[in-house]
Amino acid sequence: MDRSQYIKRFSRGFTIVEVLVATFVLTIGVLSAAAVIGSVVGGTSRTEYMNQAATIASEKLEDLNRWPGSYNVNTSVDTGDPNVVVTNGVSAGSLTANVVQNVTANGTTEAVSYYDEVFFNPTQGALDEVVTSLSGSGAVQYTTISHPATGMITDPPPSPTTAPPSIVGAIAFQRRWIIELNQPVIGVRRITVLVTCLNGFVQPPVTFQMSMVRP
Repeated sequence: MDRSQYIKRFSRGFTIVEVLVATFVLTIGVLSAAAVIGSVVGGTSRTEYMNQAATIASEKLEDLNRWPGSYNVNTSVDTGDPNVVVTNGVSAGSLTANVVQNVTANGTTEAVSYYDEVFFNPTQGALDEVVTSLSGSGAVQYTTISHPATGMITDPPPSPTTAPPSIVGAIAFQRRWIIELNQPVIGVRRITVLVTCLNGFVQPPVTFQMSMVRP
């Protein structure tokens, strides 16, 4: 074989089969890289939502820890603020349902909500906290307290409404809590807060649970 025939034989280029195989391998590589990038981005977003859930769970526990409460072991009577007392001797609130009920303690009756909702508005750097309560007729009502980026809040707070706020355009979390008397030992109460992200686009759903024990 002379030089011209050798060059002609090995300079003919790739066949269609070789091109298809190379394209297939390249496509697999690109898709794999895209899947890895998507997984990393999704994991980062989920971590951010989980951190937010942990923060607002801790905030609610600190808020509930400020209310005074005292359990008399001898008389089995729980006294203190209606927000933290247990009048039925077992527990108050729920982690599986939205509970709002009238509680009487120390001669004071108060509509106590054992759930609320927190909204993060990423476009404005604001946080809206929705507090639930009972109206005079016993209907659930919602009061939205806005916390803008400046740190100032509206004073006095806005009037409550009968319709819950929309979660469109915001990251929404729901908090439910339960107060268990004489748990884990006699004379103390265990408070557990469960935070759930309400946005359907966060998959798998983000939930976070935290407990504390106090007198």
